[in-house]
Amino acid sequence: MTPQSPHAQVDSILRTAPVIPVLTIRRIEDAVPLAEALLEGGLAVLEITLRSEIATQAIRLIRESVPRAIVGTGTILDAEDLAAAWEAGAQFGVSPGLTPELAAAVTAAGMPFLPGVATASEIMRARALGFRHLKFFPAEAMGGRAALSGFGGPFRDVLFCPTGGIGEDTLAAYLELPNVLCAGGSWMAPDKDVANRAWGAITEQARRVSRARH
Repeated sequence: MTPQSPHAQVDSILRTAPVIPVLTIRRIEDAVPLAEALLEGGLAVLEITLRSEIATQAIRLIRESVPRAIVGTGTILDAEDLAAAWEAGAQFGVSPGLTPELAAAVTAAGMPFLPGVATASEIMRARALGFRHLKFFPAEAMGGRAALSGFGGPFRDVLFCPTGGIGEDTLAAYLELPNVLCAGGSWMAPDKDVANRAWGAITEQARRVSRARH
């Protein structure tokens, strides 16, 4: 079987579940039970942000201990971050934006990648660099559902994962859009529940949102 291209892999990842949990893991002992709780609730794709000192350690541990999870790295800002994510075993990368240098590093690495955009001009630049799957960020602050609906006209070959300010109450409205494959967010694993190790509550919240479909 011919291996999928990185762009085809991104498409497959984004179609796995309606929501990608965006996680900032601050205690390494939380990494595996948090991943297992989300997976039990039906959310197999996880984005571990590079916003803590143990992020790459957590990625490596989840990859080793929770093989059914699809683990990506978020908050990738430059080629150095990309290399760290790749070394930790990340299966895809996510960035809040995109630079030519980062795009070149992504192409060289062959990593499935979801760059962030906020405006039509940024979509055009990402598209010119070969990306057709984009993170719309920060979604609610940049016009939310109305903006994505507007982008659907001129950018008919671009698909989005909106992230930023989305919650369980607004998820369905985003998923109704034909150019939205899934959404990103952290509300199904709030800091309070993680701090209290309320894994059952996180599983239940994940189970609710995993039922959301187009």
